[in-house]
Amino acid sequence: MESNVQAMKEPVVWAGKSKEPSRTAELWNAFLRRKTAVAASVILLIIVLSCLAAPLLTAYDPYEGEVSERLLPIGSPSHLLGTDEQGRDLLSRILYGGRYSLLSGIAPILMAVVIGGGLGIIAGYFKGILNTVIMRSLDIVYSFPAILLAIGISASLGPGMSNIIISATIVFIPPIARIAETAVKEVGKEEYIEAAVSSGASSGLIIRFHIIKNIFNRLFVYSTTQIGICLILASGLSFLGLGVAPPTPEWGFMLNNLKQVIFIDPIVTIVPGLFIFLTSLSMNVFSDALSDVLDSKG
Repeated sequence: MESNVQAMKEPVVWAGKSKEPSRTAELWNAFLRRKTAVAASVILLIIVLSCLAAPLLTAYDPYEGEVSERLLPIGSPSHLLGTDEQGRDLLSRILYGGRYSLLSGIAPILMAVVIGGGLGIIAGYFKGILNTVIMRSLDIVYSFPAILLAIGISASLGPGMSNIIISATIVFIPPIARIAETAVKEVGKEEYIEAAVSSGASSGLIIRFHIIKNIFNRLFVYSTTQIGICLILASGLSFLGLGVAPPTPEWGFMLNNLKQVIFIDPIVTIVPGLFIFLTSLSMNVFSDALSDVLDSKG
């Protein structure tokens, strides 16, 4: 009798894995239920992988063309997306140029997250005069319209991909810093932060193990929403002649070149713009769905 009572008190341990879904599985399932987001993710994946595998998908040199084959229409037997004003294969230039465009959309955001996120964490955690100095200085930058600020910085630095990345990074540092500062202030009110301070933990350890961990999702989601905007901004700078040097293929710069033949072959002209639009739209749909999923499971 006593052995039966003891057995009833002991917890039952099931063999194998728990049947309860993990948080990761719940988030994944919630994301998969959003068909539009899944479609956007597939489009993004295809674009990124196609650009990375450009040498395997096209045999044409993106820098060389045949004058006799200039402005071939879309669907031509030897040129699927046609050719540009110098007879260069547009598919080849789109795929190779996508590397530069994707880099100009992702790299500034990554750098802005590191710099702006770091400044926001410092301002939000230490508060006081340090918060005032950091945030008011960033407000000066934030007060300028993003596109005008980017044009001014790029024009000062000169054309080039590295200068586009620098100018775009500066534009996105203030908003990311604001998000980080607000998130840190909210997390700083939690009891576990007060307990860590009371236990004598250093500020560095608290920031590393408590602050960053609990604001990461918010920073990650917000930064993904900015990639599409950054891609459009960088392409706009290239369109204005502040980006890569010719004949380097880049979507914004290709639009600038093809605008000269818009009345001759408008369909070919819109190809780079279509890829800019499709990539930025897919990125925005993906990031919105990601934000909804994380918030609903928050």
